[in-house]
Amino acid sequence: MRRIDVGLLPDNALDASTAFMAFHLEAARATLAEADCSALAIVLPPAAHDHRDWRMALARDLAREAAPKRVNVIAGLPGEAREATLRFVSDAPGVTGQYLLCHE
Repeated sequence: MRRIDVGLLPDNALDASTAFMAFHLEAARATLAEADCSALAIVLPPAAHDHRDWRMALARDLAREAAPKRVNVIAGLPGEAREATLRFVSDAPGVTGQYLLCHE
């Protein structure tokens, strides 16, 4: 499984969505286009509840676009919960298009 880590995003949900699409979407698509990539995890920082919709849409729509390759979006601070979630999606070939939140 390949992984893209997104550092900081704006606090405002609309601004964060715009920033992701402008600065990270093409990198995700390029990674998925690589022959040796069968799955991608996009790791985002935690955010307020109003970010949920755009993040779910990102996971769902990018997974549909990339099928049969898998795409999942994971949000959380660095730590064991996030690493366990990444291991789970890496080992779960049927899991795609999900937005997963990790809490320590």
